Amino acid sequence: MKVPFSPPDITEQEIEEVAKALHSGWITTGPRTKEFERRIAEYCHTSRSVCLNSATACMELVLRLFGIGPGDEVIVPAYTYTATASVTQHVGAKLVFVDCAKDSFEIDYEQLINLITPNTKAIISVDLGGVIADYGKIFSTIELKKDIFQGRNNLQCALGRILVIADAAHAFGASYLGKMCGEIADFTSFSFHAVKNLTTAEGGALTWRDIEGIDNEWIYKQFQLLSLHGQSKDAFAKTQLGAWEYDIVYPAYKCNMTDITAAIGLIQLDRYSAILNRRKEIIDRYNVAFSGLNIQVLKHYTANSISSGHLYLVRLLGKDENYRNDLIIKMAERGIATNVHYKPLPMMSAYKMLGFDINNYPNAFAQYRNEITLPLHTCLTDEQVDYIINNFLELILE
Repeated sequence: MKVPFSPPDITEQEIEEVAKALHSGWITTGPRTKEFERRIAEYCHTSRSVCLNSATACMELVLRLFGIGPGDEVIVPAYTYTATASVTQHVGAKLVFVDCAKDSFEIDYEQLINLITPNTKAIISVDLGGVIADYGKIFSTIELKKDIFQGRNNLQCALGRILVIADAAHAFGASYLGKMCGEIADFTSFSFHAVKNLTTAEGGALTWRDIEGIDNEWIYKQFQLLSLHGQSKDAFAKTQLGAWEYDIVYPAYKCNMTDITAAIGLIQLDRYSAILNRRKEIIDRYNVAFSGLNIQVLKHYTANSISSGHLYLVRLLGKDENYRNDLIIKMAERGIATNVHYKPLPMMSAYKMLGFDINNYPNAFAQYRNEITLPLHTCLTDEQVDYIINNFLELILE
């Protein structure tokens, strides 16, 4: 039996909607993208959302909107994918890594307060695997350091404290204490990449909480400018009779979403409740099958939190990298693709060259060295789930 790690779940419905978009004659940013934005905001309980070509673009444009750059510091988990950190380099800010808490995939919230300086302008947290981080602790920590915050422009001063960005690439549809992911952090970045729960092939969306004194329509307009070369009208607006003329306000970037990708997203959103339910079914089966083993799994469902069920992370307690890597090979030999989430960024060449050393992030390394991620997606059949369970148990118990 062959079990891929994370294929996209695409049905005839998505294919038909893409065909309709192609036949419509409107294939770049247009009515489908605008409708997708409206429905995402509605789903996340926010006033507005904007769709872009990636979650990375979403995070970077937030930093640019707030004028964060050289001389500023941005705190990022050491245990994450590079996109969370690379955006700080794109804008020229100083990257500051925070370690995991011991035996946790979340950051060390107690360590966070010691990393905040007068130059700290943003914290980017990660909702790993679909589990929302503890933003209450992040906001409380920021409040303790509010007196040293130095706002340098209207937006920073309107917020009056460090900006909190959620890298929720994994967490669309998750909730915490009754609030949806998207309405908890100041700004929340979602990914709709091919391997995500909800996919548009490539793409992302950004939601945000209302900021007192700042008009949401103005914020939305800034993201339109930033993502479309600083052009005062998008292509859709220019189609209006006699409305050809536009201005370039400043030389910006090109990272808008197209109606072709939005067409996929609209159908995926229609199907999303069933997608989340199926993921929960698989997680529940894994949890029952693996109970009592000497492993630690990411907790997706608690009294306070409902995960989007994106990744099934397993720590093989007492084991090391060699054991984990050997297990990955043995699972592959049986046709089961697994993965590792994540190799901490201080171990990567790009971040080593910036002066980071994994020895300064021992908890992140401990999480990584024996972590393996099992397949978790809605293309899995019950027979494949049984096959994964049986082979995983057989290999770790031999």
